[in-house]
Amino acid sequence: MCTSNVLVWLVACGVLGIGVWLRLAYGGYATMLPGYSALSADSLCIIAGMITFFVAFFGCCGSWFQNRCLLILYVTLVGTIFTMEVTAGTLAFVYRDDVKGTLKNEFKLGIKHNYRKTGQEGFTLAWDHIQTRLDCCGVSNKNDWYNIDAWTNQSRVPDSCCDEQVTNKTDCGINVSASYIYSKGCFSKLHVWLIERLHVAGIIILVFAFVQLFGLVAAMLIYCTLRHRNRKWNS
Repeated sequence: MCTSNVLVWLVACGVLGIGVWLRLAYGGYATMLPGYSALSADSLCIIAGMITFFVAFFGCCGSWFQNRCLLILYVTLVGTIFTMEVTAGTLAFVYRDDVKGTLKNEFKLGIKHNYRKTGQEGFTLAWDHIQTRLDCCGVSNKNDWYNIDAWTNQSRVPDSCCDEQVTNKTDCGINVSASYIYSKGCFSKLHVWLIERLHVAGIIILVFAFVQLFGLVAAMLIYCTLRHRNRKWNS
């Protein structure tokens, strides 16, 4: 059990490091959901890394020193986390349409109020990067960029919406023909991108769940063994 928790502990350090790197390198993505900035990838990695780090530490110390209190704490924490994961996954699946609608609305609110706003340079760069890489424009379509706070009363799009045929993209969002603007929205493109990588996420989740259950069962067995041994000594 201690060996498995050491491995989990190392993984937690890696996840925490990834979260810090994402925060420093891609901080703009955290503001893409104005009402749910705590649910950004960097924040989730940092939180998950810290929680996993401390839980694995309790489990390793409990098994190494054969401390029943630490083992009980470990079992309680892992059981609670596992229950929360299953509940969150179930709710996300049941209310997936509501989740998609909420995400769309938050993306559109971010575009309307944060694009090219002072202090939101990271947000602007994030959207420009997504549109350039995925060949898309807006959340649902290019109309999402019309009349935003950055250009009120103007039916224009950012230069990152212009396709590869446009050689000079400076102010192309105003001057270029609509036929040279990406027609598809980024939300559907992101959805396809995630679906194509869903098997990788599924494998990672299954492996993590197996490690959690293995640690849970191992901790319970160690606890029962210590309890039985103490009873024999007392008798």
